Amino acid sequence: MDAAKLIAAFIGAQTGMLQLAVAARLARMNADQGAAIAQLVDAAQQSIDPLANVAAGIGTNLNVSA
Repeated sequence: MDAAKLIAAFIGAQTGMLQLAVAARLARMNADQGAAIAQLVDAAQQSIDPLANVAAGIGTNLNVSA
């Protein structure tokens, strides 16, 4: 086997390993981001729940002239 072909194969393998590492990191970031979004939606829902029984029109007429 020619040395140049061996070196090219080694460089190709290293590039492939780097691409897999980057892809795995991106997949973990997307999973973490999805979990963070789910937590944010859950927190928003918990904040809105106490307001479910508030009468209609509450907070619509705000006097800011003072």
